[in-house]
Amino acid sequence: MDEHLSESLIEICEYNGPDYQPLVDYQNWRVAIINYTSDLTPDKINRMQKHTETDEVFVLMTGRCILFLGEGEETVTKVHGVDMELYKAYNIKCGVWHSHTFSEDARVLIVENRDTVVENSPFVGLSGEQCKEIIELTKTLW
Repeated sequence: MDEHLSESLIEICEYNGPDYQPLVDYQNWRVAIINYTSDLTPDKINRMQKHTETDEVFVLMTGRCILFLGEGEETVTKVHGVDMELYKAYNIKCGVWHSHTFSEDARVLIVENRDTVVENSPFVGLSGEQCKEIIELTKTLW
């Protein structure tokens, strides 16, 4: 890159560590990266999260990722698994329970509202049967 290029023209960000890291916050939106984390292996997924004020977009850039989606309002009543394809945008709708698991080489780009925070992103626990279903879905999809 041109060493004389002003930072007022371009900001270049990257993240290679584990888990979630915001890269760019601007006005109402955020771009983040989420990478493999051992906390989200199928045998450790025991809850799902939803965002009550925003959709959330996932784009798989490398590796593998399964999005787990939960039907239901206050609790998860049915679990689904979606094996993401590279470079496709997956828009998880506002209010939909979700979680994910990754291959160790996975890198996922996330676009969401900048004000997506703990206060508008509650978690709900999964039953023992639903946790087993996550493991079985992973075996089936991978």
